[in-house]
Amino acid sequence: MSSRALWILAIVITLASAAYQRMTGPTYPVRLDTSVGGVEVKAKLPRSHSTSAAMPVTLTVPDEGAEAVLRWRRWPTEEAWTDVPMARNGAELTATIPAQPSAGKVEYSVRLLRGRDTWVITGQETVVARFKGDVPPWILIPHILAMFLGMLWSNRTGLGALKGEKTLRRHAGATLGLLTAGGLILGPLVQKHAFGAYWTGWPFGEDLTDNKLAAAVLAWVIAVLAARGRRVGARARVFAVIAAVVVFAVYMVPHSMSGSTLDYSTGETVSR
Repeated sequence: MSSRALWILAIVITLASAAYQRMTGPTYPVRLDTSVGGVEVKAKLPRSHSTSAAMPVTLTVPDEGAEAVLRWRRWPTEEAWTDVPMARNGAELTATIPAQPSAGKVEYSVRLLRGRDTWVITGQETVVARFKGDVPPWILIPHILAMFLGMLWSNRTGLGALKGEKTLRRHAGATLGLLTAGGLILGPLVQKHAFGAYWTGWPFGEDLTDNKLAAAVLAWVIAVLAARGRRVGARARVFAVIAAVVVFAVYMVPHSMSGSTLDYSTGETVSR
């Protein structure tokens, strides 16, 4: 397989992994496109929002005889539920949930009403949404780009190691550099702006995103050290493949799982 073919394969793997991680994460919107009792309902229910504004929840319900009520409370608490009638504007029904502090979460459900009939269109489980601070684009964009390129170079280096390419040392160094810049330098800045702390993984906490990153960087540190010397042998290639597999596994875990969560009872931010 040519170098060009390996790059194409690495790009395909990277794009598929990034899409999977994004679409399976707990901050990805819940999409509804259904019909209940003959009433058509479409929605994209948010599970992440900025602390700078109230979070709108909007349904598209063309049937003007239908109404809806948004029910919410802070999560995880046993507080009383707050019901908010959703206002109609054309085919859309909208209500808002007040902005919460950084890492604060709310849970909510939506009831659709038509005549005497009522349906909970969000299902048996509530939708949980987390609020986060705004991250400046000059930090967020380079962070996303570096992490994406780090995943790409990791895949390409692992594929090249399987083939026995002589460029292993150079590609491994680039992979480690990208993951370090995107994850260990820009990552904490993103975390600080979004949730008020630079690092909430081990040994300070149990944030899964931070711990995944630490495992990925450590794997590539070992791979780079194994590739030192005049000749890059089978041992170095094995460590590079292992490191690439570790990064791939990291991207298979949904983003923001077990992330920062505000404990409303104590005011502390924990991982949940």
